[in-house]
Amino acid sequence: MSSTFEKPPEFRYCPKCGNELVIKRLKHHEPERMVCKACDFIFFQDPKVAAGTVFESDGGLVLLRRAIEPAYGKWVFPGGFVDRGERVPDAAIRETREEASVDVTIRELIDVYSYAGSPIVVIVYAAEICGGELRAADETLEAKVFEPSAIPWDELAFRSTTEAVTAYIERFL
Repeated sequence: MSSTFEKPPEFRYCPKCGNELVIKRLKHHEPERMVCKACDFIFFQDPKVAAGTVFESDGGLVLLRRAIEPAYGKWVFPGGFVDRGERVPDAAIRETREEASVDVTIRELIDVYSYAGSPIVVIVYAAEICGGELRAADETLEAKVFEPSAIPWDELAFRSTTEAVTAYIERFL
């Protein structure tokens, strides 16, 4: 993943009472945490969950060229962040529709990707197109179908992109 996500955000004030947060180790076997000096509220920095899909069209794999940072101009599978209260597979389907203009059905889980130093957990599904017409849409410069031998491996955006596309090819092609 990009170094953009490796450093956690800096929070200074308690969301409960507004007093200063300090870094403390509450238990010797756990990492340091942000704790309010006044009310002892523990501010947990939970991970962000992203969901995406890898699927085929016209005999190849669909990849999208990103129109946003991080990794502007690099290739990815459709995906994005899961909204609070949203089912993960539903988020993967929604993000695919928003970014590639196609409707998909989920076939099965490819894998869950998480990396030391990154607050993002990426859940990737194998999917099948069931409607729509592939085209670049929200946050996408280009939508393209690649034969497996023509995938631009050096231009893939993230480690999770490379690993999920590789896993899809090994399992389904």
